[in-house]
Amino acid sequence: MAAPSSSDLTVSQRIAAIQSALVVLHDGIDPDALQARAAELEAQMGEPGFWDDSDAAAKVSAEHARASRKAEAFTTLTADAEDLEALAEMALEDKEMAGELTEQIASVESRIAALEEERLFSGKYDGGDALVTVNAGAGGTDAQDWAEMVLRMEMRWAQARGFKVELLEASAGEEAGIKTATFRAEGENAYGLFGAEKGVHRLVRISPFDSQARRQTAFAGLEVAPVIDDVGEIVIDMDDVGVDTYRASGAGGQHVNKTDSAVRLTHRPSGIVVQCQNERSQTANKETALKMLRGKLVELRERERMEEIAKEKGEVQDVGWGSQIRSYVLAPYTMVKDHRTNVEVGDPTKVLDGDLDNFIRAELLRRAGVADAAPAGDGA
Repeated sequence: MAAPSSSDLTVSQRIAAIQSALVVLHDGIDPDALQARAAELEAQMGEPGFWDDSDAAAKVSAEHARASRKAEAFTTLTADAEDLEALAEMALEDKEMAGELTEQIASVESRIAALEEERLFSGKYDGGDALVTVNAGAGGTDAQDWAEMVLRMEMRWAQARGFKVELLEASAGEEAGIKTATFRAEGENAYGLFGAEKGVHRLVRISPFDSQARRQTAFAGLEVAPVIDDVGEIVIDMDDVGVDTYRASGAGGQHVNKTDSAVRLTHRPSGIVVQCQNERSQTANKETALKMLRGKLVELRERERMEEIAKEKGEVQDVGWGSQIRSYVLAPYTMVKDHRTNVEVGDPTKVLDGDLDNFIRAELLRRAGVADAAPAGDGA
């Protein structure tokens, strides 16, 4: 059951909810363990020769930054929450303090929601970067146009989230849109977050490509794979991989129609095909494509593992591949509805411009099997 809106709660109820949420967060985050881990990593960073291996050093440095940031965020949040009761008492005597109290409560609630979200990322790869692939499905030209709209929506959300976004490959449609495209989202928890978008997205609208202006339904599929930098994680026998080079074309190619720098890899045992055309050379494109292939093989392995667990339990397991997760209706009425969580938004324009937070958070909570423990703010 969804938590009541903050506007429906009194100040004392909101403060009580904050205190309860902090207890749950403390047990889940374990700030003492985080601080100990940060100190351990800092000691490693101070050892002689630590920076000789730049790749390994970068990973340790990044983990240190994450642990330190999360521990500091919880410490600051706890201190601000402890001040709320005193501030509330002052607001009873000084009405001018009421506005400051409201702002402080909203700030604490928002930060609790952000930390609560981070607790949802327990998967091995959730904290890392993501490879996001959008494919046009059924619906002809409308589907290819819709795939480009989904690509734009997802990239806009990622950029608003603060992720570094790089379009690696895009294959143009015959008349409009794209057949397929892949981008990399680089940032904390990118893979964990984009996992909530994986599946089939359905569009209903008056087709701009139909001379009779009839309503059409189109589909686009979204796949997500982790970025695997550790070569030992997945061993690829290159004898099993077909390598094709071609001339880059369409969005994403830095050498469009100039050189045969684009690379397509076909992994014969799995049937997985990846391609990259955005790097400066054929060699760089091949290296990036191999990373993409590793990521997709890891995702395939995880999917097969989930299906096997579901089979052993006798359950019908929705692993998010090929399932219709959300409908975007532009005619005869306007609405976006997520079929997994029943979250609805009446303004599709905002959603198509990248306003996906409500959908993603609700799906992450559903997967975790928990109610929204954080106090509900406007974006909860």
